[in-house]
Formats: sequence, C-alpha cells, structure tokens
Amino acid sequence: MMKYRKLGGSGLDVSVIGLGTNAFGRRADRDASIRVIHAALDAGVNFIDTANIYTGTLSESIIGEAIADRRDEVVLATKAGLVAGETPNSRGSSRAHLMREVESSLKRLRTDYIDLYQIHTFDPYTPLEETLRALDDLVRSGKVRYIGASNYLAWQLMKALAISDARGYARYVSIQPSYSLADRTPELELTSLCVDQGIGLIPYFPLAGGILTGKYAKGATPSGSRAEKEPRFANRLEQKYLTLAEEVGGVAKKLECTSVALSLAWLVHQPTVATVIVGATKTEQVAQNVAAAELALDAEALGRLDEVSSSFKYGPPFSWASLPAQPQ
Repeated sequence: MMKYRKLGGSGLDVSVIGLGTNAFGRRADRDASIRVIHAALDAGVNFIDTANIYTGTLSESIIGEAIADRRDEVVLATKAGLVAGETPNSRGSSRAHLMREVESSLKRLRTDYIDLYQIHTFDPYTPLEETLRALDDLVRSGKVRYIGASNYLAWQLMKALAISDARGYARYVSIQPSYSLADRTPELELTSLCVDQGIGLIPYFPLAGGILTGKYAKGATPSGSRAEKEPRFANRLEQKYLTLAEEVGGVAKKLECTSVALSLAWLVHQPTVATVIVGATKTEQVAQNVAAAELALDAEALGRLDEVSSSFKYGPPFSWASLPAQPQ
C-alpha cells in the first residue's frame, strides 16, 4: 500500500514514491507515457514531477492530456529556470521569464494551478529578491500552491529562506537534488539544513539513471535503456558505480527483493525525504517502483548499504543542472 508524507513543513501530502517524467515523449512515446501515468495513479502515486523543458515541452503536454479527467488525484510539480529558448530572457529566474513560463506550463498541463512550482537551478544573474517576489505573487494569485527549488547548494537555499522570512514572502517548502546510494553529497550540508528548516527533500536520479538496477552489469546496454537512447549517459558508466550496483544487488538478494526496491527504500528511510522521483517507461516498472513503499529496512540492512556507499558522500554529485554563462 502506498504511504504518504507531508511535503516539508507544508500541509501537502505526497506519495513517498513519485513519478519522474523526463523520458515522456522520448524514451516513452505518448501512448506508453499515458499508460504509465494511469498505472501510477491507480497504484496510489499522486506526485508527478516534470519541467517546462523536458523533451522540448512534450512531457508537460502528455501529462496534461493524461490527467485531464483526474486532476484532483495529482500533486503536480513542474519547473522553470533552465534555458527554454534562443532569446536573452528565455532563461533564468527573472520575473519576466517566470511569468511567461508559468503561463505556458499551465496551458500545456491543461490546468489552472500548479501544486509545486520549482526553480530548476540557482540563477546567479538575477537577484534572489526578484525571483522570490515573483514566486510570492504567483502563490497569491492562486496559479501556484507551493514553491520549491532544485539544484541549489545549501547556502543558496538558506539565503532564499532568510529573504522570504524577512520579507514575508512564500517560502520554499522543498529542495530537489540528485540523491541516491551513488550520490550522497547532499548529506554533507543539505540534509541537515532541511531538518533544521523543515524542508522536504525530493531526490531525483534515485537509481543513478538505472545503474543501481544492475542492468548495465558486464558492459551490457539493454535495448531502450538510457545509455542506448542518450549516448552522453554512457560516460557515467564508471566502474565505481557498476561495482556499487553489484554490492547493492548482493544486499537485495539477501533480503529477497529487487535492487530497485532496495535503492528506493533506502532513500525513503532518509531524514526529510518526502517523495522520491523515479521514472518509468513501462507499466511494469511502475509496479517495481511502488514496491519500495512497503519495504522496511532493519538496522543491519541500512548499515550494510551505508558501508558500501559511504565513499559517494564525497566528490562531484552524480548529476547537476546549472545555467550556462550569461550571453554577452
């Protein structure tokens, strides 16, 4: 049975397993994507995460079509802030860009409100005060219910929270970083900040792009996988990640569960994690992902996973999205 948690200090309930949709319109066509969404909703998943730029806006459009008759069942999250066009103002977190992008997202999603509107990455070229005031206006207008951030460093998130508190603006209720057994860098500073400030943590890439499933073992490149469809992803198939996947597989075998369920359940057990964004291109994958909500891990299993993944607290994150240099 699906479990639900509050999103940070807000009153919003989200399923502990969410649905990531950056493959919709690319690795999963329209029909397959709609089947996945409906299977997720039927399984109790209520958190669906997308962004204005996923598959060139196709992800939002497909989601809008799929949930048109089921909008009340969905906690709908989208993002803006990365490069969305060729013009100078089609990027970043300025008022001009955010106001335009939220209207476009609402049209594609076929809704009059967004439950969680997230800034896709920190914008060093726009004053935070401008971004936060624009977000506050969106909340007050009713077009956005709650706001969150993604790919913020701990100091950037804390600065934003301080500004919102000082000026009475709507406050970020969540942060979305890359976080998994293959990327524990958020534990250095970000998770402690989330505990202190009541921020819900929403991990993306929880399976390290599929590496933790074990499907890339012995140099395999399964048909339809991210490594096949997105050649640049093959650069991430480093031996350290493949070795970790083997270790996780060993723990999973002992517990008589899948590596997928184990990796996701580990995240569900971490402090402040509200919902884990995990993608799916087939309905069978939805069932695998949802199984993690019921998997309880004892101290021995958690200790073993901590042991085999402890080195991944250090070094660069597995994934990071940032704005390129501002055009001159």
